[in-house]
Amino acid sequence: MNHTTNAARASGRTPFVVGIGGTTRPGSSTESALRATLRHAEELGAETRLFGGEALAALAGYSPEQGERTEGQRALVEAVRRADAVIFASPGYHGGVSGLVKNAIDLLEDLRADERVYLDGMPVGCIVTAAGWQGCNTTLAAMRSIVHALRGWPTPLGVTLNTAGVRLFDGDGQCLDAQVGTSLRMLAEQVVGVRKPAVAA
Repeated sequence: MNHTTNAARASGRTPFVVGIGGTTRPGSSTESALRATLRHAEELGAETRLFGGEALAALAGYSPEQGERTEGQRALVEAVRRADAVIFASPGYHGGVSGLVKNAIDLLEDLRADERVYLDGMPVGCIVTAAGWQGCNTTLAAMRSIVHALRGWPTPLGVTLNTAGVRLFDGDGQCLDAQVGTSLRMLAEQVVGVRKPAVAA
C-alpha cells in the first residue's frame, strides 16, 4: 500500500509527484519516458513537476561545504521537500546513473535535517534507459540502492528500456511501444497508489 500518497488524499490534498531525470539531448528517450509517466500520474489525480535534462544541466555541481544555493537548486529541493512521491529517470552510463542525474540526487542531502529526512517513507519510481540490457539492469540496481540510502521505498516495478536500435518515442514524446506504455502506466499507478480501471474492449 502507498501510505504517503494515500495520506495526502485522506487529508484532502492532491498527491504531488516530482520527476527528476533526463539527458542534455532534446527529446531523449529517458526524459520522454519520465514525461509519459508523469502524464499517467496526472490522469490518476496527482499534481506533478518535472526537472528534466535542461533544468538538471543548469544546476551547479553539488558541494557539501557550499551553503549558498542557486534558484534552480532551491527549486528542486523545495519541490522534493513537499513531494508525496518521486520518480527518478536516468540513462545507464557505464553501468551506473548519469552524472547529471546523480548531481541532482546529491543535492537532496539538503533534506538531511528535515522532519522527514531525505525521502523517508516515500514511494520512489525508477526508470532506466540504456543501449543494452546489462546497462539497464546494473543501473536499475544502482538506482534502487541510492533510493534505499535516502530512506525511500522503491516501487515494486522498476522500468528498464533497452533503446539499442529501437525508437520507443516519437518526436512529440508519445510512446510507440504498447508494452513500454503499459509499464510506464503501471509505474505511475504504483507511485500514486491508485490503479486506473481497465477499459473494456
